Amino acid sequence: MPAAQPQRVSTRATGVVGVAVMCSRLLGLIREQVFAGLFVFMSAVTLLGIIFAPQLIHLMTWWSWSPEKTETTILLTRIMWPFILLVSLAALVMGMLNAKHVFGAPAMASSFFNLGSIFGGVAFGWWLDPHFGTRSLIGLSIGTLIGGIWQLSSQFPSLRRVGYKYHADFHWRDQGVRTVLMLMGPAVIAASAVQVNVLINSGFAARLGDGPVSWLNIAFRLMQLPLGIFGVAVGTVTLPLVSRTAALGDMAAFRSALAHAIRLVTLLTIPAAIGLIILAQPIISVIYEHGRFTPEATRQTAGALQFYAIGLAAYSAVKVLAPAFYALDKRYLPMMVSIFSIAINFLLNWFFMFKIGLGHRGLALSTSLVALSNFLLLYIMMRKYAGPLETGAILGLLAKLVIPALLLAGICWLALEFLFQS
Repeated sequence: MPAAQPQRVSTRATGVVGVAVMCSRLLGLIREQVFAGLFVFMSAVTLLGIIFAPQLIHLMTWWSWSPEKTETTILLTRIMWPFILLVSLAALVMGMLNAKHVFGAPAMASSFFNLGSIFGGVAFGWWLDPHFGTRSLIGLSIGTLIGGIWQLSSQFPSLRRVGYKYHADFHWRDQGVRTVLMLMGPAVIAASAVQVNVLINSGFAARLGDGPVSWLNIAFRLMQLPLGIFGVAVGTVTLPLVSRTAALGDMAAFRSALAHAIRLVTLLTIPAAIGLIILAQPIISVIYEHGRFTPEATRQTAGALQFYAIGLAAYSAVKVLAPAFYALDKRYLPMMVSIFSIAINFLLNWFFMFKIGLGHRGLALSTSLVALSNFLLLYIMMRKYAGPLETGAILGLLAKLVIPALLLAGICWLALEFLFQS
């Protein structure tokens, strides 16, 4: 068709964020088809997940949990599984708004999810079991769906303000739709590799008993806070800029924007990592050490958080660097690196857990080392295809951060010794 070539150029300029397509001119032409296609596909995934929840749970736990715990987990999984559809549509809407340089509503959407899941979950949990026993977990699962609905619907007003009015369109033979799917496929595989690593970690942790699974999950969630605030936020804002400069062929501006973003996340995440490493125990104690969460659980979770924090800067830099490959139409490179990381993650998990004896902390350490290896591989590849990325400036920034980092570490240590002593 005559518009096929301009559509390919426009799609290449926009790239992909996670499993959602970030589209500018192209999505203005075929966004109805993309939205409808994603809805149908994720609805099928949701249905299959609900049907095969028992098999999925057995696979994730390596058949090591008790029948009672497994049955409860299967029930909760089936209740929460439709959240996958909601969050997928929310991510697509987020990409559409970001492409229009609207960042406020997408950034606030996650806050609405938190509010909906917390207040909705607590309300339904109390209604089902005022004493918040096992039955109340069903209410918390329902709260997750409430949060997902709020996260998606909160972005609709902004979507209408940028001129989008949805009309169902199931004409998927359009060349633009095919081009989007070609971009989206490698991105989905790359994102799936991350989930496979989580699955592998959960399997290894399940071999250690019930506690390590919870300790790792809690520590990873805490690490996600600075990752989301700094890494994901900077990556989200940077992608439209690098996509535009790549489409215009201005590689100097492309490299400058990307290098600046990498330096920025490095500057922001290294202090956060230092704080998490030194103050891990009091942070977890304040947030979680209540009820059945014992001081021993706090200590074990803190150990996992400390090892997760080692890779915070690298993980955040990957969030900036990986999407830029889609702007260069090098969509298979992040996918290949992610698949390679699965093998590395498995080997490191086995080595740290069984050979070194680090237990669940070894699983967190392997995650950090995999993030570091991913960043180095992607950085080397980006230098090959885009040219120098101001490596000297990045190393110079690291050198300048040494003294401030030591001062921050000292302050955190003093706070730990004199303010948080039990």
